[in-house]
Amino acid sequence: MKYVLLLGRILFSLIFICVLPTHFTHKAISYGAAHGIPLPGLLMPLFGVIGLLGALSILLGYKSRIGSYFIIVALLPATFMMHKFWEMQDPMAAMVQKLLFLKNLSLLGAAFIISYFGTGPLSITKE
Repeated sequence: MKYVLLLGRILFSLIFICVLPTHFTHKAISYGAAHGIPLPGLLMPLFGVIGLLGALSILLGYKSRIGSYFIIVALLPATFMMHKFWEMQDPMAAMVQKLLFLKNLSLLGAAFIISYFGTGPLSITKE
């Protein structure tokens, strides 16, 4: 069963690792600005790096409770500022944003679980 937890950590961390490069693009920074992120040229890349640090912490099982708080800090603004599906007029765009909002909520839920339980066996640090 310890390998199931490791697989879960890998799958959870993968999304944050894969999207990191996009946080530095002009397109992502413009998207953040359009959705009300203050100082998007600074905060979009910063939230990407914070998410990456949290994901690596969880993936490796190194101080993962702290890493889970990094994930929470990175996800909260994105979830509630960038995925305001309830404000959208176009039903298709609203549906996509709702799915992204719910995806982020589930990631937040997993991060809160990790903040309480840690990452379990096969971790660098025991919590």
